[in-house]
Amino acid sequence: MDRRKALKNMSLAMGYTVATPTLISIMQSCKDEVVLEWAPDFFTKDQGVVLTKLIDIILPKTETPSASEVQVNLFIDRFINEVVEPQEQVFIKMITENFMTKAAADAGKENAADLSHEELEKTLATYLKVSKEDEIKNEEALEVYMNAIMDGKEASLEENIACTTFASQLRDMTIMGYRTSEYIGENVLAYDPLPGQYIACGDLQELSEGKAWSL
Repeated sequence: MDRRKALKNMSLAMGYTVATPTLISIMQSCKDEVVLEWAPDFFTKDQGVVLTKLIDIILPKTETPSASEVQVNLFIDRFINEVVEPQEQVFIKMITENFMTKAAADAGKENAADLSHEELEKTLATYLKVSKEDEIKNEEALEVYMNAIMDGKEASLEENIACTTFASQLRDMTIMGYRTSEYIGENVLAYDPLPGQYIACGDLQELSEGKAWSL
């Protein structure tokens, strides 16, 4: 694998670096699956429980469904398991374990799966509030860590940076999965699978009723 590409991919880890048709295919497979008791492919069962709570904290149910109601948890798990490179998966496992261990410790519990939404929200909020200065420092530390990994050296990442990276990338993946879901694409965003009339000078805000396009 090209070194520059590998470093870029690892820095994004759970980011959206694949073509839209692939994302749609994964979302379609999630939609077609009837989930009674979800058994994750990539995450452990307990991590899957925490993941589901976290994505609903990021995108809770309002007038639209919550993230888990459109199966974003399945999407994230399947995306990482089927699309992400093995070396990147190792990185994701590390930052996931760091975040969940810290969340449990913050609440004085042994298992993160036992945490309430309120307890998880406190930890998530902590690691999503990052100043621009700290963001730059974190990126520099990540680059040092990833360069060491690519060179086959032993490397470690500070718990704070690992947790911040997990929180940020989970938020991005949750939003991506939500926007890619069939329900949101067809019922919340502007959706026109078979465009007809061509309006050369129409106002986009009026034509889409102020909504972003899903396609």
